[in-house]
Amino acid sequence: MPETIARRLTGLAAVAAAVALIVQVPLYFVYDGAPPDGNVLSRLLIGIVALACLVVFVTALRELVGRVAPDHGWAGSLAFSTGLVYATVTLVSMGLEAGAVIAADHPIDPTVEVSGTYILYGTISKLMLGLFLTALGQAVGRAGLLPRWTVRSAYVLAGINLAFVPSLFFGNDPAFFYAANGWGTTALLGAVLSYWLLALGISFCRSAARVAPAATTAAATTAAPRH
Repeated sequence: MPETIARRLTGLAAVAAAVALIVQVPLYFVYDGAPPDGNVLSRLLIGIVALACLVVFVTALRELVGRVAPDHGWAGSLAFSTGLVYATVTLVSMGLEAGAVIAADHPIDPTVEVSGTYILYGTISKLMLGLFLTALGQAVGRAGLLPRWTVRSAYVLAGINLAFVPSLFFGNDPAFFYAANGWGTTALLGAVLSYWLLALGISFCRSAARVAPAATTAAATTAAPRH
């Protein structure tokens, strides 16, 4: 696969995941109390699509790093594996929520009543995201794929997510910022991640446009007759 296509695929997958997450997050704040089943299942379905796009993103990123900077392929592999674990853990959480909502004979708020998801959405996801963002920053920086702001911001976001790992000690009140399922631990960090991922995806797409002319020039130079 040519580098320009790999960059576009990586960028488009990131943009698609980000857009789905941006649409999903506000659906958590539409209703006070237990939301109707349609609201919960809709936001979970959108989240599932977002995570499927994220899997494509981390896979394409690993391949791109391996192509551009083989010596730093380990960082791309680490970003891939931790990103995949994060997506898997979150998908399990969504499955537990959806199953509880479908089985209940009355509307429930799964963010409160499905206790099995607290640690999955909170501490485990934050640890995996911290590792993923650190590896992504290392891979992108070492391979020189994107501007420096992407690397610095990845490290900053990694640090913020790691700071929320101890949230499992602070209860399960969603109104409490730092609770295991608090609005800071889940909704706020999810919103920040989605907009950052959108910016990252756009940057990848733009980088493909910059790489294409250089690749064309290099090919023309190679093909030119020598005297």
